[in-house]
Amino acid sequence: MDLSAVRILVVEDHRQMTELIRSVLASLGCRSLEVAATVDEGWELLETCVFDLLIVDRNFQGADGLELVRRIRRPGGSPAAFLPILMLTGSAERSVVSAARDAGVSEYLVKPFTVSSLVDRLNALIHRPRSFIHAERYFGPDRRRREDPAYQGLDRRRR
Repeated sequence: MDLSAVRILVVEDHRQMTELIRSVLASLGCRSLEVAATVDEGWELLETCVFDLLIVDRNFQGADGLELVRRIRRPGGSPAAFLPILMLTGSAERSVVSAARDAGVSEYLVKPFTVSSLVDRLNALIHRPRSFIHAERYFGPDRRRREDPAYQGLDRRRR
């Protein structure tokens, strides 16, 4: 994987994790990386710079990375509504993963992570982006990973 042309924003408040992410991304050729230690710093960078993808933690001192994701996914109120977002966090609980998905996270990865799992998620974000959905109560990447042939509801996807 070559990330030499990809501009990445990392929003992470733990210095050691930031350095680990920075090191892995550098080994993949990333030359354009910005780091924010708070949700507010991340938002300020998003307002002033253009990024190709965001890696964000969920848990911050006094804040939640999902707040940033929701703010980004607010149509008309965000400079980066379609930005691919990888949530890299320490919880694998189903409710936490579902909350991230429902906020508009594109991919989710649990810490500690392997280089291979990070590369897999980055490949998905860059080479296999999901379509965006704009519904009454949701804006973000399509949350469905696979078709359910038994589903017969009104919103059935067309082929």
